[in-house]
Amino acid sequence: MRTPLRILLVILLACAPLIAGAQAYPTKPVRMIVPYPAGGYYDLLARAIGQKLSEAWGQSLLVENRAGANGIVGTDYVAKSAADGYTIMMGGIGPHGINPSLYPKLPYDTLRDFAPVIHVATAPNVLVVHPSLEARSVTELIALARTRAHRLSYASNGSGSSNHLSAEMFSTAVGVQMIHVPYKGSAPAVTDLLGGQVNLLFGTMGDVVPHIRAGKLRALAVTGARRIAALPDVPTMIEAGVSGYESTAWFGVLAPAATPTEIVTRLNQDIGRTLQMPDVLEKITLQGSSDIIGGTPEQFGAFIRAEIAKWARVVKESGAKTD
Repeated sequence: MRTPLRILLVILLACAPLIAGAQAYPTKPVRMIVPYPAGGYYDLLARAIGQKLSEAWGQSLLVENRAGANGIVGTDYVAKSAADGYTIMMGGIGPHGINPSLYPKLPYDTLRDFAPVIHVATAPNVLVVHPSLEARSVTELIALARTRAHRLSYASNGSGSSNHLSAEMFSTAVGVQMIHVPYKGSAPAVTDLLGGQVNLLFGTMGDVVPHIRAGKLRALAVTGARRIAALPDVPTMIEAGVSGYESTAWFGVLAPAATPTEIVTRLNQDIGRTLQMPDVLEKITLQGSSDIIGGTPEQFGAFIRAEIAKWARVVKESGAKTD
């Protein structure tokens, strides 16, 4: 046998177990970690995708909520898990985009410790207030904040979450100060806003749209670059008079960094197909409040790098800190 042919044969034999493993994957249940409590949009995405993957694979995808420290607990758990494709996570803007700048000593490194799998969705936040608050527009809210300095309070899903930084961007842009009240996830934050314990929230669309439609919360503006179909009469923050303001939450699946490329590719393709299913689209776009992205692992990786740089600037300019 000629030497080049022999080398090729050796390479093929060495790769055979990896190829076979990727084709067989998964051969046992897969866990998808959600680093926030049940009931929020991270959780909704994970469970909608997980149900379809379980059906397609003939293996269970188990959604496991490991909340704590603004997503740090669950995210660090995945970073230190075996890189075999059986522990993945629904990550996003908080743990992977904002935390790297907000926390000086994170136990994980977004770029070093994770393999991006697929960018699932993006969603603007929406500025909502309790109906008892006198403000019916962003302009009125700013005026109110300036007359009640240090007294208006805003809820967030936790320090470093997209709604925390959306509020900090707003405060910096319009020159007001408000009291930050962080919660352990979106469900308790929305619950306290509904109860009037806090004044306002830059809420994830999936968490607040039902309450807006029910008249339990008042929407003043969306934080994306354009209006959304779910709330066509609600202006963007720019339309409401806050020049240059844009903040969009994002969500995606990641795996531990050393996960074999073949498995990352399999996950990307299978999740990508799931995101095109009409019943899944209906559930996770929340009637036009979120956009499904998809794409390759490489595209998602480039997006994450850009987001880390963007939020580093916001943290620096606003002086945002953990509470």
